This record gives sequence, structure tokens and C-alpha cells, in this order.
Amino acid sequence: MKNISLRLLVVAFATLLTGSPVSAKTKNPGIVPIPVTMTWHEGSFPLNSQTEFLIPGDTKANWEMADVIFGKCWSTLGYEPHVSFRSMSDKPAVYFLLSEVRDETLGNEGYQLEVSPQKIKIIANKPAGLFYGMQSLLQLIPPSTGLAAILDSTRQIPSVSIVDYPRFPWRGLMLDVSRHFFTIQEVKQYIDQMVKYKFNIFHWHLSDDQGWRVEIKSLPKLTEIGAWRVPRKGMWWSFDPPGENEKATEGGFYTQDQIRDVVKYAADRHVTILPEIDVPGHSLAMIASYPELSSTGKQYPVNPGSKFYGIDDNSLCPGKEVVFEVLDKVFTEMAQLFPGDYIHIGGDECNKSFWKTSPECQALMKREKIADLNELQSWFIKRLEKILISKGKKMIGWDEILEGGLAPEATVMSWRGMDGGIQAAKMGHQVVMTPTSNCYLDLYQGDPANEPATYSMLRLSDVYNFEPVPANVNPNLILGGQGNLWTESVATLRHAEYMTWPRGLALAEVLWSPAALRHWDGFVSRMEDQFDRFDRDHVNYSISAYDPIITMISDNGKSKISIRTEIKGLGVHYSFDESFPDQYYPHYFTPIDVPKGATRIRAVSVRDGKKIGKPISIDLKELSKRSK
Repeated sequence: MKNISLRLLVVAFATLLTGSPVSAKTKNPGIVPIPVTMTWHEGSFPLNSQTEFLIPGDTKANWEMADVIFGKCWSTLGYEPHVSFRSMSDKPAVYFLLSEVRDETLGNEGYQLEVSPQKIKIIANKPAGLFYGMQSLLQLIPPSTGLAAILDSTRQIPSVSIVDYPRFPWRGLMLDVSRHFFTIQEVKQYIDQMVKYKFNIFHWHLSDDQGWRVEIKSLPKLTEIGAWRVPRKGMWWSFDPPGENEKATEGGFYTQDQIRDVVKYAADRHVTILPEIDVPGHSLAMIASYPELSSTGKQYPVNPGSKFYGIDDNSLCPGKEVVFEVLDKVFTEMAQLFPGDYIHIGGDECNKSFWKTSPECQALMKREKIADLNELQSWFIKRLEKILISKGKKMIGWDEILEGGLAPEATVMSWRGMDGGIQAAKMGHQVVMTPTSNCYLDLYQGDPANEPATYSMLRLSDVYNFEPVPANVNPNLILGGQGNLWTESVATLRHAEYMTWPRGLALAEVLWSPAALRHWDGFVSRMEDQFDRFDRDHVNYSISAYDPIITMISDNGKSKISIRTEIKGLGVHYSFDESFPDQYYPHYFTPIDVPKGATRIRAVSVRDGKKIGKPISIDLKELSKRSK
């Protein structure tokens, strides 16, 4: 054994101990998202530790590009890649080539990938295309773990020709770090996972009622006070409010240097960070820091997840000039930290009840001839847009910013279904589609009896069936879409991974691949290839799509049990006798009667005679309540 790094030995022996990764499949590996065109050929390229990865040109730019492209490859390859900077030759190698003549079909993010028994070539117009081409190549490499990785075995890369480019320019995931704080290292890990599947927007939700997460040097109380709340565990919204003199010790924030570091880390991986400061509602952490910003002017604590809506005033007061002075300071510093075109200003779920009794708001409405509270919020948003434009930024907000009149240059992120996005597009505004029905990753993905507590349902197939472009809308105005992971009930990175994957795989394919290529059964097969890689890299993910979906139906007034699965080709076996079923228990075929005296149904999915997914157990009274 030679050229074996210590970290590789640790990973390999951990794999042997856990036994979690599965062996490579013999079929051609599946790529997610599916490329635009992919043609398989005879033969394969032998890849091993002696294979050169060649970028012609020994320049600083190429060295930097190589650092990014190959930075995480060791976990896939099983060894550190051998990178060279020299001209093309006939020697078997993996070549990375920037086109001398631009290929308009590929654009800035597309690539060509050619694998033959003699060489591998990745060709692109821009470094982003080479980066995405490498992600596809890594998925063609059969997972090698345990002893195979230690012994540095040769992997055969199947011969294939790929031409690939994205359908949408906006392919995003959002992580809410306000409800629960995630460290810089955890944020980077999340970004690392995103880019493997060609996401290019990281929406960073940095402020809300439960925490303010970004250092603003001109407003130090935002992090001295607003970044911290009293500690609580359990069910969100069921927590006790802060007690008198109880210390706020849970939370955290990012220094400006840390943010610059993450921004560069993301940019190196061709990800733009979209920061969000949520105003005028969802602003209790800001108001706890500077009470004069609300209509009441009262001193409130940062909310720990207890019920407060309509009790505490969590909305900035449009009638107070100090609010805009503070926001100008916030967005001056934010604009300097985040080089992307957009800043997200939230605009959602604003509680306007305290505006009704605010002398400042009422005087403003009379002075500006503002008819109602929706128009008052619109006035606030339009003024905020002018602040952002003065900083060289574009404004994007949730679809509530349509209410009372949309700001002239705003982009709308449509979450309450597609209607807000349709309305905005018909007004000529650009739109990012992210409806709860297809994109909210904080929702259940399997039966609530088997899942971490949350609300509502978003199954894997719901994500995969998402179509971001509605009928009768100019498709050029639909920038793309994104998945949103709100973290009221998500306290750790492992939980965040579980909620993101594999639904993130489905969304990646929706946003990158041509709609005509999307086929559920094919996706499931390729998704399972990614499970091998998740296991190897110790990424948490959900297998809930295999679980039985159990409902109670009425057949001529008689209750019966209906069972189905999202994934085809699975059998389901069940019991009503309080025992735990396996593949030898009764096999479900058609709706079944509820036996007299039964109180619970248990079921398990089976493929090829073996249990798959998680066993499920549901109280029949609870099942009956759901049916009603």
C-alpha cells in the first residue's frame, strides 16, 4: 500500500466497522440531475492513483481552479488525485479544457464530458462548467470503500458522451439559521453537499424573531442581544416564554470576517449567497435589541419558540424615521459583505395589528394618502427598495410584497403556491418559484408516526413533480426555484441533512434537467446510486419514500385500510395483532377490513423478499381521525 493518507485510513476503517456503504452496482451508474444528452459506448477507462488529472497551463488561475475541482475528491477516489498543469498529449489522463471558441449551447455552466478507453475529457466555456462536469464524472466512478479504497484498486469508468447544461439559472436551497444556529463549518458542509448536485444559490436566512445572526458593526446590540435567547428543548411553539431574569445563553452569530470566508468558499464552488434580513415582520430579534423600532416601543425578549404572535409586537414601525436610519446602516454593511446582485428582505407574514393603534403609522397614512395597512406595508417595501438600489443591490422578497402594490424593480419569491409568482410575472417582474406544495423541506416526508415532528406533508414525489413554469406565463421571467428548510424543528446538521436529502436530489433534477427527461422510475434508480455515496460520505438522508402509505377509506359505509407506496415494485406486509410483520406476514393486495377489536396496524415494505424502508405502526383511532 502506498500514498495512503491518514484521513483515508480513518474513513476506510470506519466504513469497515459500520458496514453502512453498499457495494457498487454492476449497471451503468446514474447521474443526478440527469444530463441533457447521455450516450453510452463500449468499453471503459481504467482510473487509479496513477491517473493524471490534467489542466493545461501552469497559471495561478488554474491552480485555484484545481483546488476547488479536486478539493473533496479523495473521498470518492480513495486517494489524493494526481494533478498536472501541462499541454494535451496522447497519454491516458483526465483532461479539463476551456473552449477557445465559445459554445453558446453550453452557456456559462454547461459542459461536455467524453469518456473513452483512452482518455476522459471535460470541456466547458467557463470554470463553472468544468466544475459541474467533474461532479458528473465523480458520479460515474463506482463507490469504492473499505479494503478496496485502502488497496487503491482501479475503477472502470464506463465510456459515455455527455452534453449538459442547466434549464434554470436559479437553483437554490435555503437554510434558516435564525431558529437554530448552525456553525460556519456546518454551513460549509451544507454547501459542499449542494454543489455535488449543481445547486448554485445558497439562501441564508439570517434574521427572524428567534435570532439575529450577522454582525453589524454600527449596531452592536443586534448581536449582543438579538443573537441570544433562553434555552429550550421540545416541541416548537409549546415552550414557556422567558422567565424573569432568565439568562439568554442559546444562539450565536457570524462575524463579518466569518461571513467573508463563507462567501468566498461558496463563490469558489460557483455558489452565490443570497442573504435574507426579514422585515418588516419577523423582526422581534431586531426589536429586542432596539425597542424604539416597533410601534409599541416596549422591551421584548428574543423569542425562544413560545407563542407570541399578536402578543409581542414583532413588526418594524413604518411611521418611525429611525427604522429607516437603522435599515440603511444594516444594508450598507450587508451590501459590502455579499457581492451577489440580490438581497432578500423577507416581507412575509407581517403582523400589522399594532400599526392600527400607532400614532406614527396613522399620521404617515394620512400624510401619504395610504388607504389601508397593506398599502402601508407596500410603502415600506418600496422605500426599502430605494435603499437597496442606492447600495447597488436588487430586492427580492416573499410574495406578500405584492400586497398593496409591488415595488417597481422587485423580484418575487412565490411561496404561498404559484399564484403570487404568476401575478408578478404577468406584471413583467422576475420570479423564483418555491411553493410550499413542492419546495418546503421542513415538512413531513413520510407518515408522521415515523418522522420527526413537524407539520403538513411533502413527499419525495411531490418535489419531483414540481413544474416551475406555469402555463400562459413568459418562461423567461421564471428564474428557477429553490427548496426551503425552515428550522423551527431542526436543531442539528444531521437533522437538516435528513430533511434535505433525497428531496434535494429531486429538486436538483427539476431545476437542472429538461422537463421531458424527468421520469419517476428512472429517478428512483439513480437516487439509489446516490444513497451509496451518501453512505460512503456519512451524509444523513431519509428512506421514507419506501415506507407504506396507510389510509382508512369507507367502502359502502364500512371502514377499510388502503396501503400504497411511492416507489413502484414494493410489496407490503402487515399485522393487526400487535406483532411486528416481515416478508412472511400477510401480503397487501386490495383494501382490507379492519378486524374486530384491532387497535393498531403495523406494516413494512419489501423488495425482492427483503425488508426495505422503515416499519410503520399506526393507532387505528389516529388513522380514523386522519380520514375525517
